[in-house]
Amino acid sequence: MRPARRIGRLRSLAVAVTAAGATALLPVQATAAPAATTTEAAAPEVSISPVDLDGPAISTVKVTVKNAGPQRLRSLQVAFAGPTGWAVQPAVLSVDGSFASGASADVSFRIQVPEKRPGFVLRTFTATATYKGGDGRGTATGTRTERAGAPQASLAAAYNNVAVTDESDTGPGDYDGEGNSFSAQKLAAVGLARGTKVEALGAELTWPDVAAGTKDNVAASGQAVKLAGKGSSLVFLGSGVTSGATGNASVYYTDGSSSTGTFGFPNWSFDPADAHGATLVKSTDGRNRPDGYGNATVKYRVFANSIPLDPDRTVDFVVLPANAHIHVFDMATAP
Repeated sequence: MRPARRIGRLRSLAVAVTAAGATALLPVQATAAPAATTTEAAAPEVSISPVDLDGPAISTVKVTVKNAGPQRLRSLQVAFAGPTGWAVQPAVLSVDGSFASGASADVSFRIQVPEKRPGFVLRTFTATATYKGGDGRGTATGTRTERAGAPQASLAAAYNNVAVTDESDTGPGDYDGEGNSFSAQKLAAVGLARGTKVEALGAELTWPDVAAGTKDNVAASGQAVKLAGKGSSLVFLGSGVTSGATGNASVYYTDGSSSTGTFGFPNWSFDPADAHGATLVKSTDGRNRPDGYGNATVKYRVFANSIPLDPDRTVDFVVLPANAHIHVFDMATAP
């Protein structure tokens, strides 16, 4: 029995073995203690009632704060804000008493809604609750986005700029604000004839199927454009004017959620081809100027860039960046 007891003791130890001047540790299997787990308390739920955008008017907006944490919530204050320049009364409200887990408090604000603007608009409202207790974090925020009007039915419906002209009639072009444009002949020579399919960054895009000298692209200024589809990314086909052609695009899904991404294009000439993370699609020789074709030794280019999408949601519409230096010829989802 004595050797057995000794073996049992050795099994509970790591044994040091010395060989050729080196010491190695022979590990002994041991059962690790289960890792401690913690459950994070749920934050208060801050919700905002629908806002009537049919101004000019004074609208009443209700904000509800629900205590979803394990402790009583007290010392509650709620701040409310609308779009920049919209007056709110009062800006902050204090709520007396305390609220058990699961209980709610309602507060009301009055907001001055200006006259409705024509076209599509998005209005964002924000309510911020500060408190003691609850989940212990001390602050929680809720937002609500209201929209008025309808997005453009397609990107083609939003075209507002002439980027491509025929070399025999360059006058209508004004891609860069100085009367310059792409040559339809040179684009066709590199595979960008009107209506041509373009593969880029996993998406199938289409070069504008319109006559040279007519509006064929969107100089981005926050236009909302319908776009149905699902995928992991949204790909834009275009190029930039100046080196500052970058901005945020917002994607709104059919379930009411949204996401935002930043993209940009290099200047149609001279900038590095990978500026703003873009990918070169096609390059042409020269451009059309008000007095005819010229600058034959300079490359004028078209690029692709993308922003991520939530692959589990279906796209409803896209709001383009508010930067007219960004010119978009097409956009499509990629798997």
